[in-house]
Amino acid sequence: MFKKIAVSIFSVFLLVNICGCAALIVGGVAGGAGTAVWLSGKLVQYVNHPLEQTTKAAKDYLQFRNLTIVSKETIASGHSVVQIRGREASGERIRIDIHKITENRSRIEVHVGTLISNKEAGDRILKGITERL
Repeated sequence: MFKKIAVSIFSVFLLVNICGCAALIVGGVAGGAGTAVWLSGKLVQYVNHPLEQTTKAAKDYLQFRNLTIVSKETIASGHSVVQIRGREASGERIRIDIHKITENRSRIEVHVGTLISNKEAGDRILKGITERL
């Protein structure tokens, strides 16, 4: 009896958790430009700008803030991804991944921190990038 109750409670909890994540992801994708979503320790936002323009905006913002750009790498494996790595003045690592979705649409992913994500710094960087688009 106890086992059935425990399994039922766990199943309901799991179902609510899965539905909540799916709603968050669908809301983020459906929301389009202007909607940043916090997923897995990073901020994710879709923008209606090409990959090259979005990459330039990210680099311009980091240079404007005098943040160190450690590396910039373009990966092409069926789709294009630009990875920009840098450091905040405090030493926190900055990871920006820009994915080409279509010719005129990109996805920006920003993660600041090493073990624990700094959501406020990520939000500030993401807003700075989108303001330059």
